[in-house]
Amino acid sequence: MSDFVRIIEVAPRDGLQNESTEISLDIKRQFIANLVDAKVTEIEATSFVSPKWVPQLADADELLQGLPSGPLYSALVPNRRGLDRAIASGVKRIAVFTAASEEFTKKNINMTIEESLDEFKVVIQGFREAGGDFVRGYLSTIVECPYAGKISPAAVVEVAEKLLDLGVDEISFGETLGVAAPSEIQRLIEAVDKRIPREYTVWHFHDTNGTGVANVATALDYGYRAFDASAAGLGGCPYAKGAGGNVATEDVVYLAHRMGFETGIDLETLSRASLSVLDALGKSPTSKAQVASLASMRVPAESGR
Repeated sequence: MSDFVRIIEVAPRDGLQNESTEISLDIKRQFIANLVDAKVTEIEATSFVSPKWVPQLADADELLQGLPSGPLYSALVPNRRGLDRAIASGVKRIAVFTAASEEFTKKNINMTIEESLDEFKVVIQGFREAGGDFVRGYLSTIVECPYAGKISPAAVVEVAEKLLDLGVDEISFGETLGVAAPSEIQRLIEAVDKRIPREYTVWHFHDTNGTGVANVATALDYGYRAFDASAAGLGGCPYAKGAGGNVATEDVVYLAHRMGFETGIDLETLSRASLSVLDALGKSPTSKAQVASLASMRVPAESGR
């Protein structure tokens, strides 16, 4: 069993996309440079969604130019229009997005699950033909949907298998609401593990109700070694006003290191990486491991405000 835990950093995209306070291009670039300094090796940098819907990421084309070399950078591509921009930018890794809930998919991207998969088939084929290297499929609402309620593990596996049939290189299983307890993740893992090879599986937990890190630990106990996470826990849950969203990278790194795993990431450098973004947003750190790390370095947590 591998002792290395792979972490995909999603803060520059998933962490910032719902923030109403505009973050400048310079701050975004510095944020990513700080993450690189912390030895983060995979970064989802932005999204080629319409600037009309996500103005925070309207600078996607410009941002991807001149980023520090070293990490594997990726971008979310929601449709064929986004694909054209992604190809023009030269990005070699993209992500597409669907859900295990029919209702969520309709409300979020105005498509049925099957329609979203049909669109992604064209996107993936076009990306491969243009020389793209890697495609991940986001699969959200894997435990519960804000519109349809609880989602069965069977429904999750069904959509995951369809994503694999489209030729994605991995699937990020997203616990969108951050409501799941470890026992629910155990049941889901037992269903996923029977049908989806582990090398195609990444877990994406939210910490809305404080269970995100516990769910990471559960997946680690089952032998999974790949997780999405967001520096400083950036990214809220739009279905739970005022609540946290993505599990913090600092917390995942601390947990992994404490459990004896390697991540290749320097926790102290990572803990400082998001401070300029937090300052621009008028927020203070909330990640437990980040706050503790800053305190050990005598860096006031308020410096992120």
